[in-house]
Amino acid sequence: MTPALKRIIRHFTSADDFLADLNRQVIFDDELQTAVTAIIEQVRQEGDQALLHYTKQFDSVARTELEVTATEWQKLQNLPLEIEQLLAEAAANIRRFHQQEMKAIQDWQLTANGAMVGQRIVPIERVGVYVPGGKAAYPSSVLMNVIPAQVAGVPEIVLVSPPDRETGLVNPLVLTAARLLQVSEIYAVGGVQAIAALAYGTETIPPVAKITGPGNRYVTEAKRQVYGKVGIDALAGPSEIVILADETANPVHLAADLLSQAEHDENARAILISTNDQILAATEIELERQLSTLPKAAVARTALAQAGALIKVTDLSAGIALINKIAPEHLELQLSNPEKILPLIKSAGAIFLGSFTPEPVGDYWAGSNHILPTAGGARFSSALSVRDFLHWTSIISYDQKALAQHAIKIARFARLEGLEAHARAIECRATVAENERIITNE
Repeated sequence: MTPALKRIIRHFTSADDFLADLNRQVIFDDELQTAVTAIIEQVRQEGDQALLHYTKQFDSVARTELEVTATEWQKLQNLPLEIEQLLAEAAANIRRFHQQEMKAIQDWQLTANGAMVGQRIVPIERVGVYVPGGKAAYPSSVLMNVIPAQVAGVPEIVLVSPPDRETGLVNPLVLTAARLLQVSEIYAVGGVQAIAALAYGTETIPPVAKITGPGNRYVTEAKRQVYGKVGIDALAGPSEIVILADETANPVHLAADLLSQAEHDENARAILISTNDQILAATEIELERQLSTLPKAAVARTALAQAGALIKVTDLSAGIALINKIAPEHLELQLSNPEKILPLIKSAGAIFLGSFTPEPVGDYWAGSNHILPTAGGARFSSALSVRDFLHWTSIISYDQKALAQHAIKIARFARLEGLEAHARAIECRATVAENERIITNE
C-alpha cells in the first residue's frame, strides 16, 4: 500500500474557515514600528552619515559614497548583450501598455455663462523608485516603476537600491535596466534608511515628492510612516496568487503557478480554489513532485505550510464570492470558459485568463504593470500606472456677472456652515442688491 501523502499545504472545506484564518495572519507589530521610527529619525538628523552607517550595519557594506560610481557602471560591460536585448523587449511591451493608458488622460474644461471649471493634469516633479536587493535583484521592478513615470512625463526620477553584501555594488542587472531607461541618478542605499532619505533628503540625496516600488516589511512600514511628507504608491504585503480551477484544469500547471508565488518568500500566499476534489488532490501530489527539484524549495515549503491553501467550494459561484472577499494580487481563472466568469470578478489586482496565461506572463512580458495591490488592497486600489505619477489640479474661473448671479446662494451656503468670512468674501465682490438687479434684468 502506498503511504498517505504528508500534507504540505493546508486544506479548507469552508470559505468562512479560510477567511477567519486569513484575518488572523494580519499582525500589528509595535516592535517593527518602533525600530523603523528610530532609523527614520536618525536619517533626518544625520543625513548621509546615517545612511552610510546603516548600510554597513544592515548590508555589511562599507561604502564611502552613496551615488553609483564609475566603477559600477564599467562592470556592466561584462554582461552578455542578450540580457540587455531581453530587457529592451520587455521594456517596449511595458511602455506600449502605459502609453495606451496615457491616451485616456487629458485636461478638460466646461464653460457656461461666464463660469469655467476644469482640470489640469501635470506630472509629479520628482519621484523616487525603490528597487529591492538582498535576497534577490529585480530588474523588472526598475522597468515597472520607471517606465510609467517616464510616460507620464516625470522630469526627475531617482533610483535607490541596496548594495550587494558580497561585491559592495548595486546589482548589475538593476543597473543595466536603469541604463536602458537612461536613469542616471542612482544611489546604493536600501531599507528604511533609503525611504527616509527620499522623503526628507540628505546632503547627497535631494528629497522627492513621491516614492514607489515594493520592499520588505521594514520598507513598507517606512513608506507608511513617511506618507504625508511624500506620496507613496501603496503598502505592499507578501506576494499572493489565487487560482480558481474547474475539472478541466491541469494539476501540473496549477502546482507550477502556486509555486511561482510561494518561492518569493516564506510569507507568500498561494491559494487554489476548486469545485473538484480530484483536482485538489492531484495538485497536492504535483506540488510535492515539483518541490523536489525546486531551488527555493525550503522557502516555498514554508510559504505553503504557513499561508498556502487548497479550498473546496460547492460551485463556481461560491468560489467567485470567496475571491471577491480575498481581493487577491494575482488571480488565475483556469476554467473552461474564463471569459464568462470575468465580469463577476470585482476585486483583483490582475486577472489571468486560461491555462496558457500563467502569472509570470504579467510579471515580465505582457506589458501590464506587475506592481499590484496586496493583502486585500485590490478592494480599493489598482495596479501601478501613469496615474500614480500625475496629479490633477482643479481650475475655476468666474467673471463678474457669473459670480453675481450665484452670490446669494454661495453666501447662504457659507453661513449655513457658520463661516461668515466666506460669505463676506463673496458679498464684497457682488452685493446682494447688485445680484438682484442683474438677475432681474436677465
